[in-house]
Amino acid sequence: MTNPQKEIEQLRAQLNEYNRRYYQENDPVISDRQFDELMHRLQELERQYPQYDDPNSPTRRVGSDLTNRFESVRHRYPMMSLSNTYSLEELREFYDRVTAEAPEADFVCELKFDGTAISLTYEHGRLLRAVTRGDGAVGDDVTANVRTIRSVPLVLSGDDYPDYFEMRGEIYMPRAEFDRLNAEKEEIGESPFANPRNAAAGTLKLQNSSVVAARRLDCFLYAMAGDRLPCASHWEALNKAREWGFRISDHMRRCRTWEEIETFIRETDALREGLPYATDGAVVKVNGYDIQKRLGATAKAPRWAVAYKFKAEEALTELLSVEFSVGRTGAVTPVANLTPVLLAGTVVKRASLHNADQIALLDLRIGDHVYVEKGGEIIPKITGVELSMRPEGSRPLEFVRTCPQCGAALERYEGEAAWYCPNSSGCTPQIVGRIVHFISRKAMNIEGIGEETVGLFFEQGLVRDAADLYDLSPERIAALPRLGAKSAANIMASLERSRTVPFARVLYALGIRFVGEATAKILASHFKSLDALRAASEEELAQVEEVGGVIARSVREYFADPVNLRIIDRLRAAGLQFEAEETARLSDSLASLSIVISGTFERHSRDELKQLIELHGGRNLAAVSGNADYLLAGAGVGPAKLAKATKLGVRLLTEEEFERMIGERRDGKPEEAVQPTLF
Repeated sequence: MTNPQKEIEQLRAQLNEYNRRYYQENDPVISDRQFDELMHRLQELERQYPQYDDPNSPTRRVGSDLTNRFESVRHRYPMMSLSNTYSLEELREFYDRVTAEAPEADFVCELKFDGTAISLTYEHGRLLRAVTRGDGAVGDDVTANVRTIRSVPLVLSGDDYPDYFEMRGEIYMPRAEFDRLNAEKEEIGESPFANPRNAAAGTLKLQNSSVVAARRLDCFLYAMAGDRLPCASHWEALNKAREWGFRISDHMRRCRTWEEIETFIRETDALREGLPYATDGAVVKVNGYDIQKRLGATAKAPRWAVAYKFKAEEALTELLSVEFSVGRTGAVTPVANLTPVLLAGTVVKRASLHNADQIALLDLRIGDHVYVEKGGEIIPKITGVELSMRPEGSRPLEFVRTCPQCGAALERYEGEAAWYCPNSSGCTPQIVGRIVHFISRKAMNIEGIGEETVGLFFEQGLVRDAADLYDLSPERIAALPRLGAKSAANIMASLERSRTVPFARVLYALGIRFVGEATAKILASHFKSLDALRAASEEELAQVEEVGGVIARSVREYFADPVNLRIIDRLRAAGLQFEAEETARLSDSLASLSIVISGTFERHSRDELKQLIELHGGRNLAAVSGNADYLLAGAGVGPAKLAKATKLGVRLLTEEEFERMIGERRDGKPEEAVQPTLF
């Protein structure tokens, strides 16, 4: 019989090595499918044998849907900021000062990554904690979120690393992921992130690590800190760290002269637009640790390093006109049409104006010569107006007050910058946009139908909402321009396959405002069916992790609309999945019971307890309310939750009593289930 503990340890070692080869050496040795099969096997074993839990298991890469309450942690080695300079003259002054004090000094030049700083602590070769910079002295413990980043090693390779040390680095969001995330945010009517830096920082502070995992953050490490480092220089330390499994940038160079430093700066500035991540400068550091110590630091920054910031490239061009487009959520977005101009290697003809407030702030007028900048922004934006070139008699640009498509009076919701068209059932771009969203790959994935085909269906009167798609016949499709019998057969086959799409994706496909792909998964997992979600009150919805009041109100408004309910009824009749697949239960000992978890526990993680509640028929609640039956309280239980439970008469459970309820003894063997004592 296979030893489960040994198999678990072997799988963890294998997966850690495959991760290292893939992310640190760019040398994958197995296929994605083989990797996934090994990961699924490990997940299954860890579920069956929770006594072998390891917080640094590769399975933690997928994150957890439990709330992570960030604790403040004092840095053992303060995270100082770097002095910045924007001119080569000032950078030369830094070089001259250092070489005057230490003529033997050499330097390491690196990219300055545009993300959010992180400190990773390793003890005996295993990730102990990850802490944000904070104020430099105290930061937030974001370990659960950082464990989801696949390029961060959870267990180090080799055996010559210190017993205790820290690696400093930058967590960033790749450009491709930034584009994907912003497209999704715009689809659901949310404001996009301004740049990858903001996106990375915001993601790292999310309370739900499974959402963090889905956003595919990445990380470069660029410094080592510790009392007994096995290296005499920064360059040596980074190369040693690469051997241990850390992701160290290839874009760094050891320089001895000013001319070599200047060459690195100019080459880096030229290549940065082609990199798959954002950079905003270069960092020049003294290499030798002994010289670093001799040069010391000011109260805010080390005297042995400086950051050179690249100037954001901008161009001056004429504002020709402004278009106002309507998205599927009804949000009206202004876009500037410009005289084409070369900017950061591409020809720019259009630029985002974001909203009415931005237009008013810039005091824009048609015919103005405007400054357009990319910088850290991926989407070009207008940053200013050259007033000396403003034409006489120009008038301030006014934001439209009626929908440019259907003429309905626009509305602005409290706390939002965007204006919306409220005519959701009669505004063509909104109708077509919702159908296009419904058929998209991450929603129903209906192949053979694109935006152009949806527009054709709409023009021909065949489709007015998503449910109409399931009333299409191959004959009617084949008779349309640019289609035919083969296209019709492919579309009908894809529509048939879509009837098996899981409930979470169906929920996302409905296009409820603010309910993106990740939120749809959370709601589907929590409520299990569309009927349960529809019946939930705004308060119950708001209690779900990562939902909150805004999404809760949007969900309630969606289900209050009779038009939406008729579409849902027709989709149900068409055979779509409106219930989540049930995981096989271990028992019904917690059937119909709702349980809130708070605190830390001796024998189970909170994630395991949540899973056990569901496997035994219970339901997890995020907060104590009148709907809760029990508060499963561990060490450090939240005092507010405890007080509210007492006030509402919610019964308290210890970990041992919970184990008895589900028939689990401390040694993992079943015993007769009993009811808990009340205290």
